[in-house]
Amino acid sequence: MASPPPNTAKQLTAGTAVAGVPASKSAFPPFNPETFASQLIWFAIAFGALYVILSRKALPGVAEAIDERRDRIRRDLGAAERLKGETDKALAGYQQALTDAKTNAGGIIKETQSSMSVGIDQERARIEAQVTVKLADAETRIRTMKTRALSQVNDIAVETAAAIVARLGGGDVGADEVRRALQPAPGE
Repeated sequence: MASPPPNTAKQLTAGTAVAGVPASKSAFPPFNPETFASQLIWFAIAFGALYVILSRKALPGVAEAIDERRDRIRRDLGAAERLKGETDKALAGYQQALTDAKTNAGGIIKETQSSMSVGIDQERARIEAQVTVKLADAETRIRTMKTRALSQVNDIAVETAAAIVARLGGGDVGADEVRRALQPAPGE
């Protein structure tokens, strides 16, 4: 068996060259000090070109998409706040109507009691029953309106959340999935 040339054997022991390759060739060119400066220059040129391309083409589009998403979220949250405010106003109106109905009922009862004589207790009981029925009817109507208004807010919140998730790249999300996600976890 023939021994390798002297330069190659020296490189093999150092682990920096491949057998049969002359000693003047380096195994990994980026570490060659003769070409290091030119590599830095080309790296700077390539980095600068990439930076210019990204800053003029890609990044403005990404920034525009982010701004559009932020604006849409703000609009959706603003609409939800506005609807919540309207619901709160309606609820306050319903509560005021209930309070007025109770006040009016109390006034009717007092007025009726003062004008009644002791002998007309049965008539008083009948009128109080009517007032109670009217109050119950008013409370039922108020509860129905309140439930309807709150369910509309929840539906709008579900639609808004589904639209936001879809826009953020979460795919199409069903209304049932959003409702389950918005319900508090057990123990909260």
